[in-house]
Amino acid sequence: VQLQASGGGLVQAGGSLRLSCALSGRTFGNYVMAWFRQAPGKEREFVAYINWNNWSGGMPRYADSVKGRFTISRDNAPNTAYLQMNSLKPEDTAVYYCAAGRIASSQPSYDYWGQGTLVTVSS
Repeated sequence: VQLQASGGGLVQAGGSLRLSCALSGRTFGNYVMAWFRQAPGKEREFVAYINWNNWSGGMPRYADSVKGRFTISRDNAPNTAYLQMNSLKPEDTAVYYCAAGRIASSQPSYDYWGQGTLVTVSS
């Protein structure tokens, strides 16, 4: 499985960005897709995950720090997960990583990871 994350960049506070994560090499629909982030000098932290369909695992889950501002979604064709980030704050500045696995978790215990994409929010 390979994950390719894209969409990061520099944005002013209050702005928006959409990150994408393309999965290749396996059947996309069987995986939980997640986003984590890591700011300089900090540990990797959970952002959001979405199950492979809403009938097995319920609704997407978000970290409290992004709830109401970020939206995770997925498109099983073309095997891509998205993270729509609105009302961005300087504290959202981090490298964002997408991940895939069989079990939904807010812990960084996923089987596969993308290379990360940098999001910088200026004040």
